[in-house]
Amino acid sequence: MLAVAVREARTGLAEGGIPIGAALFDVHGVLLGSGRNRRVQDGDASTHAETAAFRAAGRRRTYRDTIMVTTLSPCWYCSGLVRQFGIPRVVVGEARTFHGGHDWLAEHGVAITLLDDPACAGLMTDFIAARPELWFEDIGQD
Repeated sequence: MLAVAVREARTGLAEGGIPIGAALFDVHGVLLGSGRNRRVQDGDASTHAETAAFRAAGRRRTYRDTIMVTTLSPCWYCSGLVRQFGIPRVVVGEARTFHGGHDWLAEHGVAITLLDDPACAGLMTDFIAARPELWFEDIGQD
């Protein structure tokens, strides 16, 4: 499942964006939707990878049978999306470069799997070194 999110992250980087990807699956591993951070490409600060994957999945009566997979620990905005719609499980590629809201999600009953994937960490480490101004803009730091 992480491979789908990594593919999205690499596509985003190739487009000149931030290399964060996500995918929403059902509990049987069926891909419902995937997406990447497109805030640079679309000029829209709300287009994070998790929200793009969520939107691509389309409307569902419930999300309690889904798994969000993301290359990077979800920010507060995306963590709120997970809580708002009752997504019960999040798989995180890495949290070395950004420790987002996954601890908060766990405290509120969301099952978190932190993979500490070297490919995910490498994508972000290289990107942050190459484009620190864009990274700090994305996470809301000066």
